[in-house]
Amino acid sequence: MGVTREAPRMSRERKTLEAMVLLHCRGRYGRRDGLCHECTEIQAYAEARLRECPFQEGKTTCAYCPVHCHEPGMRERIRAVMRYAGPRMLYRHPVLALLHSLDGLRKEPLPEGRRKTAAS
Repeated sequence: MGVTREAPRMSRERKTLEAMVLLHCRGRYGRRDGLCHECTEIQAYAEARLRECPFQEGKTTCAYCPVHCHEPGMRERIRAVMRYAGPRMLYRHPVLALLHSLDGLRKEPLPEGRRKTAAS
């Protein structure tokens, strides 16, 4: 059995997500020893959606994505995390924040199966 290796862009997106949820949980709920139940639920949900993203390496940030894969209630919870953690990421994780901002400048992506190749 081979281990599927996560693509670099998706790995960074996951790290950014983890950092933002942790900042939110510590700042909002005063947690110092991991995530509270609510934040654990948000992180697990967002990571599952990230794994299923049809754009994978070609994805922009979720805020600029043409596909809204999050359920409305969970989307608002994730937005609350991003609103809180986003500005704080510049101080706590400046490299991740910068790369995440640059990812937001990407053009609207094509799903994995619809990418243009050199032959087409």
